Amino acid sequence: MTTYKYRARTADGTPVSGIIEAYDEYEAVDQIKQRCPIVEQLTPVKGKRKINIDINEPLWVEDKTLALTASQFAIMLRAGIPMSRTVELIAGQTSDRLMKRILTSCAADVAAGYTLSRSLEKNGKKIPAVFIESVRAGEQSGTLEDSFESLKTYYDRAHKVKSKVRSAMTYPIMLLVIAAVVIAIVMAFLVPRMVSMLSGLGELPLPTRILMAMSNFFASSWPILLMLAAAIGIFIFTYRRTDKGSIVLSNVRMKTPILGKIAKMNTAAQIANTMSTLLGAGLPVNNAVEIVARVLDMRCVGAELARRVNRLEMGQTLASVLADVKYLPAMLVEMTRIGEDSGSLEGTLRTIGEFYSSEAERESDRALSLLEPTITIIMGLVVGFIVVAIYIPVFSMTTNVAGAF
Repeated sequence: MTTYKYRARTADGTPVSGIIEAYDEYEAVDQIKQRCPIVEQLTPVKGKRKINIDINEPLWVEDKTLALTASQFAIMLRAGIPMSRTVELIAGQTSDRLMKRILTSCAADVAAGYTLSRSLEKNGKKIPAVFIESVRAGEQSGTLEDSFESLKTYYDRAHKVKSKVRSAMTYPIMLLVIAAVVIAIVMAFLVPRMVSMLSGLGELPLPTRILMAMSNFFASSWPILLMLAAAIGIFIFTYRRTDKGSIVLSNVRMKTPILGKIAKMNTAAQIANTMSTLLGAGLPVNNAVEIVARVLDMRCVGAELARRVNRLEMGQTLASVLADVKYLPAMLVEMTRIGEDSGSLEGTLRTIGEFYSSEAERESDRALSLLEPTITIIMGLVVGFIVVAIYIPVFSMTTNVAGAF
C-alpha cells in the first residue's frame, strides 16, 4: 500500500486536501472521486525509509521454493481455507527469507481486498512472470487450485533439471579453476627461479627460451592480466543485463558447437513446458506465447517469438509461428501442429517438453564426459612442456660434464 497526498474539489467547488492509502495512483483517484469529482493533484508521500539490507536474502525466489509454495497453496485452497488466511499461514511456515517477506506483504494486500496476482506483481523480477500470470488466470477462471498444481509440477521439474546440471558441472569447473591457478603460480613464481639457474649455460634450446619468455611475461604482467580478466568479466556481466547484450550473447551461445546444441534443447523444453503450464492455467495461446517470450533464458529466441505474437492474434496457428523462429527444432514444430490439429495442445506440449528436458540432460552429460579428459590432457601437455623445457638443458649440461671426464 502507498500513501498519497491529494488536492481536490467537491461538486460545489470547495477545495479539499488530505491523505489516502491505495495500491496505486489509479485506485487512489477512484477513491477520491467517490467524494470529490475533481482531482487537482496527487503525489506519493516520500517519508524517510529505513534501508534494511539482508545479505542472507536471495536476489530471487528459487524454483524449489516456488514449487513448495505452489503445493502449499493448492493443498490449503482445496481444504477450503480462505485466501487471506492461506497466504498468512504459508508466509509463517516458509523458511525462505525472500518468500516470507513477499508473502507477508501479500497477506496484508489480500486482506484489504486485492487479488494475490496483483500483489505479487509488486515484487518485479523476484517472482517469475509465469507464476504470476498462472495465478491470475486461475483467479479469473475459478480454477486457482489447478493452477497451483500445474505450477508445482512445472517448478519441481525445473528444479530437478537445474540441480542435476549444477552438480554435474561442479567437478569440471573446480578442476579447471585449480589447473589455471596452479599453472599461473608455477609460471609466475616457480619457473623463474628454476630457469635462472640455467641462464648461465650458454645457448639454451628453443623450448627453454619459450618457457623463459612466457615466465617473464607472467611474472611482470600478472597484475595487468588479473585486472584485464576482471574488466572483461564485469563488462560481460553488465552487457548481458541489457536487452541488446542478452540477445547478442545468447546468439553467440546458440552458434557454439557443443553448448549450442544443449541450449537449443533447453530452449525447446522451456517453451513446451512453460506453454503447457500456462495453457493448463487457462491462458489464451497468444497471451501464453507473450509470457514465454519474456521468460526464455535465450533472449535471441524470446525476441523473435515476441515479434510474432501479433500473427497469432491475426489467426495463424502456433505451429506456423514457431516454424519461423530460428534455432527451434523441427520436432517441436511438428508436435505442436499435431497437438493443435487433435485439440490436445496442452498434453502434447507437456510430452514434448519432457522429451527435450531428457535430451538436454543427456547432451549435458555427454559434453561433461568429454570436458573432464580434455582438461586433464591440456594440463598434462602444459606440465609436460615445462618439464621438457627444464630437463633438456640439464640433460645437456650433465652430458657435457660426463664427456669432459
